[in-house]
Amino acid sequence: MSGVLKRFRFMAIFAGVMSLLLWFVELPIVYILNNENWESNVKWIPIVHGYVYPFYVFTAIHYSVRARYDIKKMIFFILAGTLPVASFIAERRALRESRQS
Repeated sequence: MSGVLKRFRFMAIFAGVMSLLLWFVELPIVYILNNENWESNVKWIPIVHGYVYPFYVFTAIHYSVRARYDIKKMIFFILAGTLPVASFIAERRALRESRQS
């Protein structure tokens, strides 16, 4: 289980960082500041985020199946990747639950 947990933790942190960059760097620059020079520097953020999130979903499903969680908890782990800080919370919860068992 430790390999599955390590992969999930890595992807949760990576997806969380990319989500934070998307919500608080790329989107404000594009829609609030409307600066062409800065926009060209942050075009990579939504692309990387778009590739990272599906891998996060796969690792969340894999971890949930291996941990034998019910469907409701699995959906929580999957949806945690959609909010900027929720994936960090899910990662901490998975680590805490793995230490208890």
